[in-house]
Amino acid sequence: MGIEMLRVALCDDEASARDALRILLEKILMEGSEEIVYEFSSGANAVSWLKKHPGEIDLLFLDVEMEGQSGMETAQMIREFDSDLMIVFVTGHADYVFDGYRTGALDYLMKPVKTQKLMELLHRVREKMRQEEKDIFIVRNTDGLWRFRLHDILYFYSDRRKVILVTKKSEYPFYDKLENVEKRLAERFIRIHQRFLINPEYVDCLGADAVLLNGQELPCSRKYKEQTAARIARSLIGSNTLQT
Repeated sequence: MGIEMLRVALCDDEASARDALRILLEKILMEGSEEIVYEFSSGANAVSWLKKHPGEIDLLFLDVEMEGQSGMETAQMIREFDSDLMIVFVTGHADYVFDGYRTGALDYLMKPVKTQKLMELLHRVREKMRQEEKDIFIVRNTDGLWRFRLHDILYFYSDRRKVILVTKKSEYPFYDKLENVEKRLAERFIRIHQRFLINPEYVDCLGADAVLLNGQELPCSRKYKEQTAARIARSLIGSNTLQT
């Protein structure tokens, strides 16, 4: 599944500043594949929402000089639970620029934001997303659209007409067949059972009829064991002890 959309959010405590940036963005975002999804009037609101909706925003324009919780403090809090979100600081003072890079910011824009600078930034963002596309899996369900790095996915399992994506933090159901997911991720994930597709990065050991994955035991059926044991073994060599 390819990357379908660039989802943008704005965070500024001044409505006029949000409006100005939104108007500029709307002129240059690609219609149908890029959109401004959310606007936040405070850093606290942004942190609270982003924590509950991992992977739902790709790019955040974050004002540095906000009342109360500053943009820098907001970015530091976001980085505690999300290291992948692209953050671009918007500031009226160049003094803040180096502080911004310490929080892993992609870039900064000086106020008032210039259209040319914004276009150059979006070009970089699009290139970055294209390069990372092969390492991304997208889930679309009733809660919205979620983007996951393959490294962050523990496994998938099927439950009737749904497939559930499992990370260390939560589970995300979506309508599909496990066979379709397997076809898309055959190079990185291993089928161990009719209902389970796993990320070998997290395998602790392979037993007679089960796989211990990130401390959790999952069934491994005889049908799949022979064709997957070698791949799991290769992923364990050098880091774990293989038990059969």
